[in-house]
Amino acid sequence: MTEASTAPELVSTLSGLARALSAEGKLADRVVARAHPLIVTIHADSSLILLAPAAVWDRGRELLRPFAGKLADGEALLILLGRPDEADLARAQKRGLAAIISANPSIQELLLAIQSGFDLLDAKARAESRGKWLNRYRYELGELMEIAKAITTEREVDKLLDLILAKSRYITGADAGSLYVVEGDHPDPLQRLLRFKLSQNDSVSFDASEFTMPVSPRSMSGYVALHRRALNIPDVYDLPAHAPYGFDRRFDEKIAYRTKSMLCAPLLSRDGEVIGVLQLINRKRDPNLRLRAESDVETDIVAFDERCEEIVATLASQAGIALENALLNNEIQRMLEGFVRASVEAIEQRDPTTSGHSRRVADLTLGLARALERCDDGPYKRTAWTADQLRELEYASLLHDFGKIGVREQVLVKAKKLYPHELDTIRARFDVAFRSVEVDVLSRKLAAVHAGASLSSLEDLDRELVERRTSLAAALDAVLSANEPTVLSSGDFQRIETIAHDTYLDLLGNRIPLLSPAELTSLSVPRGSLTKTEIEEIQSHVVLTYEFLSRIPWGKQFRRVASIAGSHHERLDGTGYPGKLSGADIPLQSKLMSVSDIFDALTASDRPYKKAVPLTKALDILAMEVKANHIDGELLRVFNEAKVWSVVDLRE
Repeated sequence: MTEASTAPELVSTLSGLARALSAEGKLADRVVARAHPLIVTIHADSSLILLAPAAVWDRGRELLRPFAGKLADGEALLILLGRPDEADLARAQKRGLAAIISANPSIQELLLAIQSGFDLLDAKARAESRGKWLNRYRYELGELMEIAKAITTEREVDKLLDLILAKSRYITGADAGSLYVVEGDHPDPLQRLLRFKLSQNDSVSFDASEFTMPVSPRSMSGYVALHRRALNIPDVYDLPAHAPYGFDRRFDEKIAYRTKSMLCAPLLSRDGEVIGVLQLINRKRDPNLRLRAESDVETDIVAFDERCEEIVATLASQAGIALENALLNNEIQRMLEGFVRASVEAIEQRDPTTSGHSRRVADLTLGLARALERCDDGPYKRTAWTADQLRELEYASLLHDFGKIGVREQVLVKAKKLYPHELDTIRARFDVAFRSVEVDVLSRKLAAVHAGASLSSLEDLDRELVERRTSLAAALDAVLSANEPTVLSSGDFQRIETIAHDTYLDLLGNRIPLLSPAELTSLSVPRGSLTKTEIEEIQSHVVLTYEFLSRIPWGKQFRRVASIAGSHHERLDGTGYPGKLSGADIPLQSKLMSVSDIFDALTASDRPYKKAVPLTKALDILAMEVKANHIDGELLRVFNEAKVWSVVDLRE
């Protein structure tokens, strides 16, 4: 705009209007100023009204450039004095033109135009505020739904707590936060403890370990736990004088951090009992900001507003129930694991000779299962297990011999072919047979002496006594040898059968066989120590295992424990027991367990009836089991290549 166009009358007019407005009582709360000889400004908070002659719009818009940002953002409006030359006034309105009044208006006309301008700015600001609030509400609602979905599907307590804290900080823009869990069930809350579980901080890194502190009103978290209501503190360094709680600045000093605004909220169970406390620290204007210095805290940290309180209250109620569920799930898990451990201990108490077998089989089976996941080739290269499936396999492996509780203890611990009491009976029987032979021969010798028999006749009787005693001793030795759980040759079997048919005279003069039919059956076992009947009784433990475990409500995630444990003695060729399953009908988990069970039975050093088989020989025996189509050859290959046996202690 040229000097010629800046007519003195325009400047004079603007000067007069500025003086009149400054003196006007209705504008007492607004600031009137001269930004330029041809521009008058009226301020009210963040709103601004500009007064300028139409000539400024037509020929001097560069004078409006300092206000272009506010005009574009809707924080300022322009009132023109006189009609401009521009015909397209709609375009001018988009650039911030609010009104056109006369070139030399009355004070009433001017005040009306100014008030209308401020009203328009206020209406626009309210509309934008509602829009921002609505956008925030929609954003927060969406986030709350996502958070609710996330925290209600997480079952592991530590992961859930980390998720609750992270999501709470994210939706409120908190720079840091901590989470406490209430411990104890004493009726008096003051007798309970608060366990510090974790802390998160976007601006500084530090090591935070768990600790406990009493539930007390002297700490903010303790106060919230006692009173079951939230605390919203704009500055923890400036607490109200009457507040029972305080803030310990030593932690801030230790990690070089400045805690300012804080929001503490209780996590409530379904019954309204406090089970945790959520502590959010330092709400940031910009959620992406990192606090580098204390000055950043003063300029960029604000108090948590009412909306944050509402959001955290909603989130805390969801998180409290989710945490309660997770804690209950954790408790149920501990109960289940306690039951499994107690069951394994009960099994081992009944059969101390296999102590540790169940745990070793579980370790070997889990090791083989994890090795399958690392396979790059073969039929099992795409095998993958979930955490629940691995735990299910562990439980099934630990309890695979659970049915032995229903097997007679003497059969379980039978180390030799005869039970100890049976061997004692045979020894006593042979003692009687020795005495019977002595009585018989000596009676005959006494009669011969009385009859005047010759010396040679008496010597024949002495030799007979020695021979018969030697024969009985040899027979007893043969019985003792046959009693060992070794492979019995055909000659040994015939010898035992001959002994069984030998007789002696008891004290009543009855002729009794040296061995009973049951004893002959036991001593004639060709391999091991168990008779066919006893083997069937031992094998019945698998059926009992399935029946017992089937009665336990394992839940959906562990529903196959019984079938996995009950199939570990099945063979690929269908000759296993109890169901004579074959091939694909046998669960993969049971096939894994079969390899582990056989391996441990061979290499265990705690069996009194056999020595531990060396590793190489045990693997050779497993290879023979593969050739016989009893176990899966691919599983044995993985077992060998991964050296799964390294997870257990082999003592050769």
